[in-house]
Amino acid sequence: MDVFRQQLLTWCNQFSYACLLDSRKFTNSYSELDLLAAVGNKPLIPPGSSTQEGFQYLDECKDWIFGHFGYHAFHKYYSLPQPAIDSDDFSHYFFFCPETVVQIQNESITLSTLHSNPSAVFQEIVNSILPSTSSKQHAITFEPILSKTEYLHQIREIIAHIKRGDYYELNYCQPFVAKNIVLEPIDAYSQLMQISPNPFSCFYKQNERYVFCASPERFLQKKGDKLRSQPIKGTIQRNIFDAEEDKQLKEALLASDKNRSENIMVVDLVRNDLSTICKEGTVQVTELLGVYSFPQVHQLISTVEGHLLPETSLFEIFSHTFPMGSMTGAPKKRVMELIDKAEPTYRGIYSGSIGYFKPNKDFDFNVVIRSLVYLPKQQMLRFHVGGGITAGSDPEQEYDECMLKGKALQQIKISE
Repeated sequence: MDVFRQQLLTWCNQFSYACLLDSRKFTNSYSELDLLAAVGNKPLIPPGSSTQEGFQYLDECKDWIFGHFGYHAFHKYYSLPQPAIDSDDFSHYFFFCPETVVQIQNESITLSTLHSNPSAVFQEIVNSILPSTSSKQHAITFEPILSKTEYLHQIREIIAHIKRGDYYELNYCQPFVAKNIVLEPIDAYSQLMQISPNPFSCFYKQNERYVFCASPERFLQKKGDKLRSQPIKGTIQRNIFDAEEDKQLKEALLASDKNRSENIMVVDLVRNDLSTICKEGTVQVTELLGVYSFPQVHQLISTVEGHLLPETSLFEIFSHTFPMGSMTGAPKKRVMELIDKAEPTYRGIYSGSIGYFKPNKDFDFNVVIRSLVYLPKQQMLRFHVGGGITAGSDPEQEYDECMLKGKALQQIKISE
């Protein structure tokens, strides 16, 4: 099956639009599928449509839909400026109805396609020639947009505002960029999955733009009238070579007042968001401060669920919940204003969301973190890292946490 995954990935890359969502064999409540892939060549929503107009197309389409929301997709809903996007970068939002959808669950493959001969499509996939890789590789040098001194200054300023009562928590992110980069997308994503497989991993392509995503976080899932959000806040490094120390690190994370308060603040924000669109009394925290382990880190994850009010539209759902609390802060609109002013660049698709709608309008979307964005026309590779800043934050520790989150992304190499 691993060979088929690689063949499928290679086959997907020939299309203008591709979205391969891979749970990387993580189980429990993460995903009902091991892998879901979709490809197509036609966008669903005409360019230039507003976010609200775009949702009319989402509502009317009775097929699968795949795509993304960038971080700024709903800024106009909050009466905030929506930045202009470079034509070679990801749009504020984009969706397509696929020509072919492939689902993998428990070693079983299901292929649905608009083509008249599904067997021929399957043969195309299994006949895909995997890109050759060279034994000669060289590292990629990423440069920070902010120096460490500048970053620490910004964090101290944010903490001072919090202590004055201007807001409670703000998620501050910093970008790293590598220029003059030419790489093979399949190879780069495959390397990332070897280094850092995660339950909301994704290979995503919008024309000549790529996201290689190793996200551990779900933004929002809908099944019937039930919504589920699983915000992550609280991070500590792992020691996979010493089981006893690794256990102690998990215990230290759970005992950390700073990490606990950071997570609980975001849980309250998510509860408030869901309460605006869910039936009264149905919004519940079904798991608080769960400790989950991933290849590089342990993280605190909470689960918030609620039952939708009847006749709630997709636009109402997303406009009341996006951007996600874990990547903004509290109060949400105020910190969104400050994020745009304080961060050195716009986030773009980072801290946005990639996912899908089923024909019945159930959906599942991740949080675009721990991700590389590759723009071949600009020969640019970039990533963002960040964390929630509270009154109890230590600037040096926040910087170290950013470096930890970006460690796997900086291990990708270019084959010569």
